[in-house]
Amino acid sequence: MGIKRETFNSRAQIVMLTLLACSCSVSAGKSGPMFCTKSSPSPSTPITVHALRPADVSVISALVLSDAVRSDESTTLNRLSEIFLIFNPDLTIVVPAQRSFMEQAEGITQSFSSTQWKLLLFFVPVEEPCVCEGQDLKATLNETVRRVEKELDSLHKKLKYTLVHVVVWGRLPTAKFQNRVCQCQCEEEYGITRRRLDTVTLMASLQESLSDVLENTGWFSEREDFSVMLQSRPVHTDLSAPKEATTATPVLSKLALQLWTHLLQPMSAKTEVEGRGLIDIPCPTEERPYLRTQHNIHFEPEQKISQRAEISPRLDPVMGTELTCEDRAPSPTVPTSVHALRPADIKVVAAMGDSLTAGNGVGAAQNNLLGVLREYRGLSWCIGGDKNLTTVTTLPNILKEFNPSLVGYSLREGSENSAQSFLNQAVPGAKSEDLVVQANAVVSRMKKNSLIDFQNDWKVITIFIGGNDICDYCSDTLYHSPDNIVKRIRDALDILHSEVPRALVNLVEVLHIVPLRRLHQDPSIGCPTWLVNILCPCVLKPKDGSLEFQKLQDYNKANQRSVKQLVESGRYDTHENFTVVLQPFLRNVFLPLLEDGRPDRSYFSPDCFHLGQKAHTLMARGLWNNMLEPLGNKTDSQDFTAGISVKCPEKSAPYLKTYHNSNYTYETKPPTPFPPANWGSDFSCVDTAPSESVPTSVHRLRPGDIKIVASVGDSITAGFGAKAKNLNQLAEEERGVSWSIGGDDTLETVSTVPNILKKFNANVFGFSLGKNKQTKGFNMAVSGAKASKIPVQVRELIGALTSSDASLSPQNYIGYIRDSLDMLYNEVPRVLVNFVEILEIKDLRQVKRDTLGCSLLQENICPCFLKPGQNSPELTEMNKINRDLQTETERLVYGGRYDGREDFAVVLQPFFKNSILPLVGDGTPDLSFFSVDCFHFTERGHAEMAIALWNNMLEPVGSKQTFNNFTYDRSKIHCPTKEHPFIFTLVNSVNGDSNISTTVVPTTVPPGTALPPNYSSDSIPAWGAAVLAVGGLLIGWTITWIFFYYRERRSRKISQKDTESEMKGTTFE
Repeated sequence: MGIKRETFNSRAQIVMLTLLACSCSVSAGKSGPMFCTKSSPSPSTPITVHALRPADVSVISALVLSDAVRSDESTTLNRLSEIFLIFNPDLTIVVPAQRSFMEQAEGITQSFSSTQWKLLLFFVPVEEPCVCEGQDLKATLNETVRRVEKELDSLHKKLKYTLVHVVVWGRLPTAKFQNRVCQCQCEEEYGITRRRLDTVTLMASLQESLSDVLENTGWFSEREDFSVMLQSRPVHTDLSAPKEATTATPVLSKLALQLWTHLLQPMSAKTEVEGRGLIDIPCPTEERPYLRTQHNIHFEPEQKISQRAEISPRLDPVMGTELTCEDRAPSPTVPTSVHALRPADIKVVAAMGDSLTAGNGVGAAQNNLLGVLREYRGLSWCIGGDKNLTTVTTLPNILKEFNPSLVGYSLREGSENSAQSFLNQAVPGAKSEDLVVQANAVVSRMKKNSLIDFQNDWKVITIFIGGNDICDYCSDTLYHSPDNIVKRIRDALDILHSEVPRALVNLVEVLHIVPLRRLHQDPSIGCPTWLVNILCPCVLKPKDGSLEFQKLQDYNKANQRSVKQLVESGRYDTHENFTVVLQPFLRNVFLPLLEDGRPDRSYFSPDCFHLGQKAHTLMARGLWNNMLEPLGNKTDSQDFTAGISVKCPEKSAPYLKTYHNSNYTYETKPPTPFPPANWGSDFSCVDTAPSESVPTSVHRLRPGDIKIVASVGDSITAGFGAKAKNLNQLAEEERGVSWSIGGDDTLETVSTVPNILKKFNANVFGFSLGKNKQTKGFNMAVSGAKASKIPVQVRELIGALTSSDASLSPQNYIGYIRDSLDMLYNEVPRVLVNFVEILEIKDLRQVKRDTLGCSLLQENICPCFLKPGQNSPELTEMNKINRDLQTETERLVYGGRYDGREDFAVVLQPFFKNSILPLVGDGTPDLSFFSVDCFHFTERGHAEMAIALWNNMLEPVGSKQTFNNFTYDRSKIHCPTKEHPFIFTLVNSVNGDSNISTTVVPTTVPPGTALPPNYSSDSIPAWGAAVLAVGGLLIGWTITWIFFYYRERRSRKISQKDTESEMKGTTFE
């Protein structure tokens, strides 16, 4: 079974030795022969496995935890042995036979000499456990770990003079390579991408589980002649390797180099073998000559192995930090005020945020893009606690220099739910809207953990959020507005303020993200810009000097200002044991540069978006320094190129700085602005011109091409009670301010869709004025109104809907809407129909006012939603009907029924699909949006609806805002862009503008519904924008329909109960 190799007889061996010699010579700092320096064995046979050098190994072999026929592990063992042959030419390589695992183990243990030092690789293939959908992954992992424990226990009993390295080993699936030994049968739909993701997840989980068992418990390491070490990371084929080379020697040789790297004691410099350019192969050094074990990872060379005393490793010049502070003592007594808090008084740390705090990609090799998915929480700048300050610079590692008993920091890798994440509750991809959940999780974990005295321990909680909001802000500037973001941050801080005693909260200002663009503007840097364009389009896509780019910068600064105003409001300075301190060191970021002026990619993770460990090191120092700097004099810039040295607490006032101990006075809050005189809007659009010629396609329609506006609907569209100040004025129909059809005054004083369109075409007509029927224009929302044939027919359908209580099913309701749209489709040329999606009505239950109008009229207007009790079956049924109508409406509009004409389109505008109730500061509904009946909208509500509808019209289908955002801002109106100057339809959202036909397409409709014989698309030189408010009209007809549906269902139930009572009365006793 043993094979002794003394000569090199292959070209691959020569190439590997040449690389090894060159790399090692360079790393040693001098040229020399083709061997690592100081490669001799120990002066005498080592008496402990923890002092084992590569040259001391006499036998190398491997075991594979599999009963299947495998070859990759044997090939990799042979490649690894070629490196060991450099150190010991008499090395014996025992290649595992292709037999069952038990037979492998028995054969190896019998062949080993009891007096020679042996290195045994224990491969745990990740594709052995089943990763198919529906399998119990946890049980599978537990079974695999149990098998590993069992076999290691057997080896522990049978072998002496042995170092066992356990290797989580895997090959990621490709189109040509499936999980070949998985025993479960996966369905064909279970694609390669999903297999890869699951395999990576399984690999990480298996590594973590084995780490908990082997490293943390110290099992199998109590003997001097036997030890087990888990390699620090899984070994797998590189996804970047060419597909045709997935089974070739170069790939397996690279895996062998990974194994070699992790067999050695950790180097002080970077030893990744996955970098760019020449492969970097580390060699044992005079300071670190041993093969890695759990006990010698942190040993210094002069430390005797037998003493087993851990001391700090030498300072890492890049990732480590030297702290020179002399006074590291806590306060004489536990302080009672947050303003007298010293660093050593801190006993608990916690953090909230996104992927930068979760540590995504911090420890990934530069070309290992997959490593970005891994959450290196132990290396995270503000909450990681891996190793110590000399090798890993984080805020907890700095604080541990003052208080070694600090708790709460995260270790190693894992999700926010893992035990080792502890109080690091940051979630990759999180936005400000996610902070409340994280705050509750932090509070819950603090209260439940026995290591924390929740009431008495002083805590530092760091919050860093907002980057992902910036990345998405352009998709919905209203939802991601600075006001909304700061409100969500405020909600999370309110939880901490009310729940957590003795806490100082670091609120780190959102970073200046614009400089990151430079990484993706120079192709020579090699960044995966395509990926970051997906992750953060709003930052990367705007062109330098463009209006969009200026808006990005303004938005970034507005977020910073809003957060500062929140903190300086004094909201969180109501008692002595809690405060929030704004840390602004990322307000102005200067990108690290190389000597040639290009951005230095080494500060970033492989995706050139997340930050690498070098950047995390500087961020930790920057945060620490900010904590020691007084308010009003804090560093507000970060120059990555210049580096940052750490500060020490002041001798005269050695406290973490707050507004109080800084003698800082918050800036005076600006006076409360006067109530706006009107609900008009400012208009900033520059390009308002129509098309050069009248477009023949609705998909190339510019706002300036619109000449006619019309609307059908109910009381909302009629402006019912929009200006009412009392019940006597409630019935007045203020059609001139109606959101979709009103045309009173100008946009500067009245925000409506027609007033916006007037800015593009002053001759647009059809809008309503005032409250007289004679000036209602094409507003057909008033009962009995007469206009032209089409609106009359649509009105008749509405009358049938609201006057009949028969056939009241959601399908029949949609049938009425379909008939209305069919009429427009068959008889009206050149029309764009805005179909406003149904309002989510349930939140209107919260609108309350202690007046006769609200208490009496509201429930009578909408009894089906307002009368049922909370969580009652009736309310559940109404909510389901609401959702069903939304779903059926979407199917009708985008089902292809109205796609046959080039000059006709129906577009669903969904800004009310997920309704958000506007609130005031105390969390109650903002009643300024609702009329005196607490149901219809005021002029302010109409203005917000008009802006939301207009902005929906300028958003592509599939990316439209699906919720309302009622906040006062005169500058919320969007403008058409140069890239897309047209109103969005389904066709130009999917195909793009260049693929839209400009020729007249014959108008076709479903069989039997032809247009009138004299119809010509050129006969009417005007485009009409009909704002259809039927199924979509928020409340209007939908509420009416639901009222009758509810009444019918109730009548049926009463009738059924009466029948049952009659039957019971006739039964025999």
